[in-house]
Amino acid sequence: MSPGADAHQALTDAVREEWGHLVSLLLARFRRLDLVEDALADAVESAARRWPVDGAPDNPAGWLHTTARRRILDRLRAEAMAQRKAPLLLVEHEHRETTVRADPGDLVEDDLLRLVLMCTHPALDSAAASALTLRLALGVSTHDIARLFLVPEPTMAARLTRAKKKIVAAGIPFALPSATELPDRLDVLAQTAYLAFTAGYAPGSGPDAVRVTLAGEAIRLVRVVLGLRPAEPVLVALLALMLLQHSRRDARVDADGRIVLLPEQDRDRWHDDEIGEGVALLASPSLVGPIPLRAAEYAVQARIAAEHATARSADATDWERVVAHYDSLLTLAPSPSARLARAVAVGEAYGPGVGLLALDGLEAELPRSHRLPAVRATLLERAGDLAGARAAYGEAIDRCANDAERADLTRRRDALVR
Repeated sequence: MSPGADAHQALTDAVREEWGHLVSLLLARFRRLDLVEDALADAVESAARRWPVDGAPDNPAGWLHTTARRRILDRLRAEAMAQRKAPLLLVEHEHRETTVRADPGDLVEDDLLRLVLMCTHPALDSAAASALTLRLALGVSTHDIARLFLVPEPTMAARLTRAKKKIVAAGIPFALPSATELPDRLDVLAQTAYLAFTAGYAPGSGPDAVRVTLAGEAIRLVRVVLGLRPAEPVLVALLALMLLQHSRRDARVDADGRIVLLPEQDRDRWHDDEIGEGVALLASPSLVGPIPLRAAEYAVQARIAAEHATARSADATDWERVVAHYDSLLTLAPSPSARLARAVAVGEAYGPGVGLLALDGLEAELPRSHRLPAVRATLLERAGDLAGARAAYGEAIDRCANDAERADLTRRRDALVR
């Protein structure tokens, strides 16, 4: 790899993996979201120009943090000069020693949680809060957030801008809510954590088939909040769901980073301890009896994941029971994504023709999704319609922005016998 390519990769990795930590560290120190975002963007732009020439630094996140901090101090200095006040505040900032760690420590974890809870402030609507948390705290790209919310990217960009302005204008504090306020934020926090997990489990763009760090970070956040609110049904169910899905991470790609589909995965590489914990959580007293709607949604999804995680082989999966779980899920929370997943299960349980019928009407609801034509292609292939399958694979490839998934779709299309 050339020095320029190395520098680009180092910057990409630092932004992807450390963005939330950098935002939280700077926000903890300066308490100005507008300054923090602008300064970090300036630091990334500066790195993009300098690193290919100077070489990537040993600590890319530290470099970005230092550069952004200097930008903020410059802005504060300019504001202080303009307003002729606060010189002592600047001196205090300049004399503080700061460090950035690539691996999260206790301070970073606390600050990151504060950032998440700031973004889930009730002054923001739940969709805006989740989107802003994904962008600021977990570094998910606007493109991927738009995909998760099934909206065009410009729409999501405008939504994020409005949310950030509202936080600044309303003076929403960068602080943990009180014990009495925390329960009101749990649903939004859980929704956000699961969106983040999904962005890591199945990235909509970029080179990776799975972003293990992001998915793991989402699980960690849920564990932290569950520690504050033990036995909270929504958190118990969500943690079970994420653990059961995350347990398969090592088998989902091969040594070359290529996707390995569920039937071909080496089940010895699944994490049995996480499967055991997820199954045990599903049997928790917290999920017995009437529970809130969102907790019930996560619990049903977790039971679907458990069907896969505990089956001895793909052929041993009880697909009819999986379909029944999806029927329950659609009763609780109808969504096009759940209908698409149900169609896959229907195709396995009752044959590809029935699965194709289950896709009817989804195109209008998922006009940009590559997974809809990918599922159609698989079902058409199993039904023996190879021409139709090739066309559907082609459509899926055109829509897909994830390199690993596109390569897998291309391989499957090219493997069709003409």
